[in-house]
Amino acid sequence: MKIAAIDIGSNAARLLINEVKINNKKPEFIKLNLLRIPLRLGMDVFTLGKIGEEREKMVIDSMKIFSDLMKIYKVEHYRACATSAMRDAANGQEIIKQVRDASGINIEIISGDEEATLIYENHVAEGLDKEFAYLYIDVGGGSTELTFYENGKMIYEKSFNIGTIRLLNNLVTVDNWKEMKEEISNNISSKKPIVAIGSGGNINKVFSMSKTKDGKAMTLSHLKKMHKEFHDLTVDERMTKHNLREDRADVLVHALKIFNHVMTWADINRIFVPKISVADGLIHNIYSQLHDKKD
Repeated sequence: MKIAAIDIGSNAARLLINEVKINNKKPEFIKLNLLRIPLRLGMDVFTLGKIGEEREKMVIDSMKIFSDLMKIYKVEHYRACATSAMRDAANGQEIIKQVRDASGINIEIISGDEEATLIYENHVAEGLDKEFAYLYIDVGGGSTELTFYENGKMIYEKSFNIGTIRLLNNLVTVDNWKEMKEEISNNISSKKPIVAIGSGGNINKVFSMSKTKDGKAMTLSHLKKMHKEFHDLTVDERMTKHNLREDRADVLVHALKIFNHVMTWADINRIFVPKISVADGLIHNIYSQLHDKKD
């Protein structure tokens, strides 16, 4: 079975195509293709309140490409979700209709809580040590989703309008940070030690740059050190020194700021980065729903 997920975020749109095979009665998810297009919808939406003409055309053209790729791979089931920027765009529904007419792709706008739930759909914590509690931290361009997981159960989930593109445009207020700090203080606590699970393109890039072995955790002190280094460099210097694309170099420092704040406020000093994403969660969600229908 071939399943595709389309995640249209505030910074980029991603198409993930997986083949699902049953191995020892368990589903195995094999990645066939992952395509990322830096649409940066949040650059328009968070400053103008809508998606401008140039980016509108980029969305439609990108979805045509995604549609063609799904046909080439003979994808049987897909789900396309848009998050923070499309949620906030005054012309979001209009663009969704144009995309449907031009490509056949039907885009759903999902809430921040649904976004957090999709990260949880990856079920990463279920395979980890039960002696710990886990805080999923998903940092995107428009929002940050927190999901707290303990004893095999989701205890808390919350979406905050704090994201890298919003920070890049100076659109995150003192009150936004205060709300996040208070929510963490009031809801993220456990008798067990808490560790973080990070997701999103930026923390994946930080992890690969850190040369940390897969399955091992990065420390908060390392993230703070990287934040200081990136903060002290210009965007061009970050691109040259660390071989980064511009659309990664300008937001990475803001992502590190968010992770540092969340982990400090939650009294967490280690973070695992298992390369999970909203798109991966969508794939698992689609498969689970199909499997439940069979049963």
